[in-house]
Amino acid sequence: MESMRKVKVCHLTSAHPVDDARIFYKECISLYEEGYEVSLVVPNTEETIRNGVSIHSFKRQKKGRMHRFYTIVKLVYNRAVEIDADIYHLHDPELLSIALKLRRKTGAKVIFDSHEDVEKQLLNKIWIRRYQRTIIAFFYARFEKFICKRIDGVISVTPTICKRFSKINSKVELIANYPIIQSHLKEQVIEKKANSICYVGGLFRSRGILELVKSLEHCDAILHLAGLFESQEFEDEVRQTKGWQQVKYYGLVNREKINEILHFSNIGIVTLHPTPSYLEAYPIKLFEYMEAGIAILASDFPLYRELMEKYDCGHFVDPMDSKKIGSVITQMLNDKERSLNQGLNGIRAVKEKYNWSHEKKKLIDFYSKICPS
Repeated sequence: MESMRKVKVCHLTSAHPVDDARIFYKECISLYEEGYEVSLVVPNTEETIRNGVSIHSFKRQKKGRMHRFYTIVKLVYNRAVEIDADIYHLHDPELLSIALKLRRKTGAKVIFDSHEDVEKQLLNKIWIRRYQRTIIAFFYARFEKFICKRIDGVISVTPTICKRFSKINSKVELIANYPIIQSHLKEQVIEKKANSICYVGGLFRSRGILELVKSLEHCDAILHLAGLFESQEFEDEVRQTKGWQQVKYYGLVNREKINEILHFSNIGIVTLHPTPSYLEAYPIKLFEYMEAGIAILASDFPLYRELMEKYDCGHFVDPMDSKKIGSVITQMLNDKERSLNQGLNGIRAVKEKYNWSHEKKKLIDFYSKICPS
C-alpha cells in the first residue's frame, strides 16, 4: 500500500535569523516531530537540513527598511513558490502583502503568526516622525484587517491580540512564547555572585534601560548588561550617567553566555515602560528569568501581576521611578532567602505552566483544523 504523503509546511521570514527561538526551535521542530514535512525560508544563511527542517535562504542586503519591505518580500515570495507547500506560515507583517497572492498561486493554506501588536508598536517607533506614527498605524491596521480576514488562520502570543483577530477571522489560536523546558531544570539553589543583577535583551529607551542604570545610584548592585543599544546617541546618554560605573557591559552575546549571566545573577530585571504594546505583551525574558531560577523585578503592570503573583516569583515597581527601582533592588538583595525562594518558585512556574509543551499541543491542533488531511 502506498504511504500517505506528508503535509508540506513552509515557514517564511524576511527578518528573523535561522535560529530564532519561536520560529525554528519551537514551531518548525515541533511540526517536524509531529510528522509534517517542514521548510523554512530565511535570509542570509546556509541552505541545509537542521533538526529535520529544510533551510532555504536568500541574500538580504542591508539597505534599509524600505528595501526589506519591497525587494526582500519579493525574494521570499519566489522561494516560497518554488517549495510548493500545502501550508505557508508567515512571521513578519510585511509578508502579509504576499499572503493572498501565495494563496491564489499555489492553492495552499496561509497562516499569519503575529508576534506582537504591530499597530501599537508603530506608535512607539522612534525612527518614524512622531506626527506620522498615528497615520501609518491607522493604515497598517486597515491593511492587516483586510488580509487577515481572508487568510486561513491567525496565531498570536497574547489573549488581547488574539481577541482582536477573533473579530475578523474564525480560526485564531493563542500560542504563547513560553520557553522549551530543559531536561536539566531542577528546583535547586544556584550559587550567585554577590549583589549581581542582570538585564539581557535589546537596550531600548522604552525598555527602561536609562532608569535602570540611574537606579544604581541608589543601591549597591552590579548590573550585568547584555545586548545592543538602539542607537549610538542613546548609548552615549546611558554611559554618561553616574550609575554606569556599576555596569558590567557585555554587548551582544551568544546563548551560552546569556545562560551564564542569568545563573550567577540574583535578580532579573524587566522594567519596561508602560507603552500600549508592552502593557499587553508577554515579555520573553520574564520566562527566561523564571527558567533560570532567579527572582524577578518587573514593571507593575496588571498582566505581569497576573503571570507572577500566583507563584510569588518576584517584585513589582514603577518602571519610571529610578529611586524606587534602586530601593526595591536593595530590599531584594538584602532578603537573600526570599529571593532564592522566588527563583525556585519561578522554576516551578515554568515546569507547571509556562512551558512550550502546552503550546506545542495547541499548535498541532490548530494545524489539524487548518489542514485536516
